Order: sequence, then C-alpha cells, then structure tokens
Amino acid sequence: MKLDILVFGAHPDDAELGAGATIAKEVAQGKKVGIVDLTRGELGTRGSAEIRDREAAEAAKVLGLAVRENMEFADGFFVNDREHQLALIRIIRKYRPDIVLCNAVEDRHIDHAKGSQLVSDACFLSGLVKVDTRMEGDDQWQEAWRPKQVYHYIQWKNLEPDFVVDVSGFIEKKTEAIMAYSSQFYDPKSKELDTPISSKNFVDSVVYRARDMGRLIGVQHAEGFTAERFVAVDKLENLI
Repeated sequence: MKLDILVFGAHPDDAELGAGATIAKEVAQGKKVGIVDLTRGELGTRGSAEIRDREAAEAAKVLGLAVRENMEFADGFFVNDREHQLALIRIIRKYRPDIVLCNAVEDRHIDHAKGSQLVSDACFLSGLVKVDTRMEGDDQWQEAWRPKQVYHYIQWKNLEPDFVVDVSGFIEKKTEAIMAYSSQFYDPKSKELDTPISSKNFVDSVVYRARDMGRLIGVQHAEGFTAERFVAVDKLENLI
C-alpha cells in the first residue's frame, strides 16, 4: 500500500499530540495516512505497553488511519545506528510516502530528538539505490524511495514553526484521538502517579496552543511544523 503521508512518533500518542488535527484533515480530504510508532512506550510512568497498544489502535480508528505499525524499539534506549536505520528504511520503502512527519527536532523527552534525527537520516538513506534492505533469506528487492518532504511537528517545547497548517474544524478529532490514551492523560479518578502530561493543564495546552497558532494566521486553530529545507508554493495567492 502506498501512503500519501507517513507519520513517525517515538512513542504511541506523539503523532496525535503533535499532528493529530493535520492527520485528521488530510484523511478527511482523501489522503492515505499511516503512523509508525518507534517504541511501545514501555518506560512510561503510567499504563503499560499492552495498554498503550490498545489505546494506539483506538486512536488509529478515531483518525481513520490506513495503517499503524510499531517498530518495538527499546523505549528510552534506541539509538540512531545502522540497525535502526535499516529497519526504518524498510518501512519507508514499503509504504513509499510522499511526505513524512516526525518528532520535534528538540524537546523535553530525549527520545523525541533521537527519533527525529533517526527518521530524517533513514529518509535520506532510503533514497540511495545501493542500500540493500533485504533480510537474510529474502530474495525480494526493495526499490529506493525518498520522501519529497520531511517535516517535524512541535511537542513540549514552544519551538517556532517554519509553517503552520489551518486545522479549523479538526481540533475535536485530535482531542478525541489523544484522549483514547486514557492511561496517559488527565483523569481525575486515576490513582496512578502524576506526570508532566497527566494534568488538565497539559490537555488544555494542546488546544490553546492550536488556538493561538490559529490566531496568528487568522483562523480558528492551526498546527505548526519545522522544515528541513525551504517550503515552496507555486503562487503567492496560495499563502494565507
């Protein structure tokens, strides 16, 4: 299956938090979108890997994803090396996305920046024809494929975006997908330990950040992204 957009996240819920409304909007416009989680989030203070597997599947239904996979890399300890790069190259060549979205280039959680660079490097290497991604005993050749663009969503830190996407009308879908992760986010009845993302203020901040970015471009809600190279338009009128 060829995807239009492939979204990577170091942990289940990263993609929803950073780009959930953009994903929902693209799906509503007929685009095929998938998410690949690098880890199962097994080091998270709340919940478990099994619980987060179920929550990720529910969030995928909410967003209408074409596919969702988990690489099962080691939460907190995966590295940007040949083994991990080749694993992601296989995924990129499998789905052949035109656009890749991935973690913030700088953030509070160390996996976010690591995941960001790992995905970016894999996207570049995936375009090299001499990189052979066949597994031992596998005769099927994967053709080289490099996404046209790699964009990084914004997470905990208030990074300055290179561009923003008008997601008016889709913030509710984003919130619904986020709250599918009931083990992680605000629940006044929860008996689990508090974390930086389990407060009501954090959940509210996701919405008011989108509202504030929307304010800056004259729409109701927006999500911001950073780009690895210039973002081009074919007409000045396409800028809003």
